[in-house]
Amino acid sequence: MGPMRNRTESGVLSDIFHERGIRLVLLVVGVPLLFCALILLVTTNFNLGLLVQTLVSLGLIALALAYHHIPKWIRLVLLTLGIAMAVFIAFLFIYGTNDTVRYDEDVMIVLGAGIRGERVTSLLARRLDEAVTFHRKNPGALIVVCGGQGPQEDIAESEAMERYLIAAGVSPDVIVQEDLSTSTFENLSFARCLIVDRLGEEFTSVLVTNDFHVYRATRIAHNAGIEEVNHIGAYTKWYTLPSNYLREMLAVLRLWVFPER
Repeated sequence: MGPMRNRTESGVLSDIFHERGIRLVLLVVGVPLLFCALILLVTTNFNLGLLVQTLVSLGLIALALAYHHIPKWIRLVLLTLGIAMAVFIAFLFIYGTNDTVRYDEDVMIVLGAGIRGERVTSLLARRLDEAVTFHRKNPGALIVVCGGQGPQEDIAESEAMERYLIAAGVSPDVIVQEDLSTSTFENLSFARCLIVDRLGEEFTSVLVTNDFHVYRATRIAHNAGIEEVNHIGAYTKWYTLPSNYLREMLAVLRLWVFPER
């Protein structure tokens, strides 16, 4: 009985350490996510991404605290869901950080990202900085800045974007404002009309947005009739990655089910 008892005790100890390890991982992920979400809730505008991040972080913490009482099949379902989310987000990250720009395109399309009053946000500034770099390498290319005027915005996003580019040394002669859009599809659809008016139906283009948004923006560009479009994924600050990628994951799923046209 001695060896059998030892093996049984060893198995119990293994299960205990295994459970504690999983709970620790859940807490190590969940607590920082919640802390980060609370900071963003205070310092930025509330959005769906922050809501999802808050719910996910609370769910991870609750799962860690109640892990022993949750049936194994539910744990397996949650683990599968977590792995699927991680793979999905990794795909969006890899796609968005692998730029395809050649710097010889006829036109660059810069997608809006909201402004505060008349000032561009840091998220939008990073997109515009990429546009400045593109302009220096291809000064003759058209630059279309996209974005209408939204709530709590004193001017259209495109106006603020043009001011930023001009202050950075971009010639106003190559900038075109698209100032009527309220969505990514409208950004690209209206931008295409402006480009066709100036360059005709045949043109090459590159769009710039933040890395998490590149995949969906490229898909929508095709839906809007822009056949040949390369992309640049502007850098996103690390502490905003969870909310942005979680929100984008839901947006991509929606796009797959209900394509924007």
